[in-house]
Amino acid sequence: MFTSADQKRLLHYALGDAAAALFFGLFSSIYEHFSHGVYSDAMICAYTVPLAGGTLLMLLLLRFSDRLRQPSPGILVLWHAGLAAFTVGLVFLGVLEIYGTTNRMVAAYPAVGGLMTGSALLAYAIRREPRTQK
Repeated sequence: MFTSADQKRLLHYALGDAAAALFFGLFSSIYEHFSHGVYSDAMICAYTVPLAGGTLLMLLLLRFSDRLRQPSPGILVLWHAGLAAFTVGLVFLGVLEIYGTTNRMVAAYPAVGGLMTGSALLAYAIRREPRTQK
């Protein structure tokens, strides 16, 4: 069962993720406007990570709060750090594709993002609810 503070926290994260999705959507459209007709699929899709993995997921957690366990603040921070790594990796890949070059560091972003989100999922799966006294 979620408390009102838990619901406020999830709503705060959902609004922050929506703002991040809007920022990256605008950033990619402006960046590609000035790229002389060169486009990158990674840059175009960068906004979907905070939108789907952040906003929609937090709203689903709020919607089904009567059936799901509340993730701890640490799990939420770890999850959003993983989303940030994925998003920045897509933007970095897009910039490199538009510029016409490559870099080996592009592979680190999905690895770090996967490690962080996977750790958050694992921590959520094994987390126990605190015992309440009767």
